[in-house]
Amino acid sequence: MSQTEQRYTGLVDRYRQYLPVDAHTPAVCLGEGNTPLIRLNNIPAALGLDVEMYVKFEGLNPTGSFKDRGMCMAVTKAVEEGSEAIICASTGNTSASAAAYAARAGIRSFVLIPEGKIAMGKLAQALMHGAVVLQIKGNFDAGMQLVKDVAEHAPVTIVNSINPYRLQGQKTAAFEIIEALGKAPDYHCLPVGNAGNISAHWMGYREWQEQAGNTPVMVGYQAAGSAPFMHGGPVEHPETVATAIRIGNPQSWDKAWVVQKESGGWFDALEDDEILAAQRLLAKHEGVFCEPASATSVAGALRDLKAGKIPAGKSIVCTLTGHGLKDPDIAIEQSKGEDGTKVITVDAELEAVKRALLDNLG
Repeated sequence: MSQTEQRYTGLVDRYRQYLPVDAHTPAVCLGEGNTPLIRLNNIPAALGLDVEMYVKFEGLNPTGSFKDRGMCMAVTKAVEEGSEAIICASTGNTSASAAAYAARAGIRSFVLIPEGKIAMGKLAQALMHGAVVLQIKGNFDAGMQLVKDVAEHAPVTIVNSINPYRLQGQKTAAFEIIEALGKAPDYHCLPVGNAGNISAHWMGYREWQEQAGNTPVMVGYQAAGSAPFMHGGPVEHPETVATAIRIGNPQSWDKAWVVQKESGGWFDALEDDEILAAQRLLAKHEGVFCEPASATSVAGALRDLKAGKIPAGKSIVCTLTGHGLKDPDIAIEQSKGEDGTKVITVDAELEAVKRALLDNLG
């Protein structure tokens, strides 16, 4: 093992020459990045699709979502600039990541979350990492505006995706995909909420275009109840089971439209039942358990493959932004049997167990 590998702690060390840091910038990292690029075998075969399809499973970052890539950079730069506290608005994953990296850095974290609109797994993370959690009677967009307003009057650094260092960290996912495939994919499909991730990926692909030899068509999928890119403007009251993308006024709106134009891509929206069906499909047929919002990318890609909008024979990468354990309640609800039960209860006897096994082998 080389000296570089021995001191590797995360993205800053691995991609320092491509990031806005110097040799003396102290990295605030938790070993983020280096997430698996998993080729889907069973789903394309079952659907009769001629495609080379991969998922980039960002749910295997330290706090279970892609947010760790950007948060590593945002907190690293905040500490370098002397900040003693960070703040964010969040539908869940950002709050968990911000709290963890603030704890790692030894600074305070403040998070604003929408009342009743955050998965308990994500709230638990923020609380355990010591964040001061403010639950507001409003949605994410209201929280985001409050964060911007309060930052003008308090000594805190905003670490939402309007922080340019967030996108710098997130662009490294594109680097890893190029390293794994030896090129960029033909298409890259992502869930879109605040639209920072699709913008960051495009930044990474453009920076490594010479090494890759190509750039992908970028496709962003939203939930139908929270689809400002389809409506052409903000959605005042966004609603979707995919809480991570329940955002009606994306902060990276302009950047995302540039990505769509430059890459020749498009935006589309899916109903909640399509998103949940893709989540189940990934878990049951590929062994990959992602949160609902993550499955939006796969649901959209499969729909566009069937429709011929994405041609056969192409390579596709779908970003899975978060782990399924972020929102276990939805997963459990989906797993209920026809009688409404979640598990099969039997007597602790051999015959009862054998009968249950045989009844369910078919």
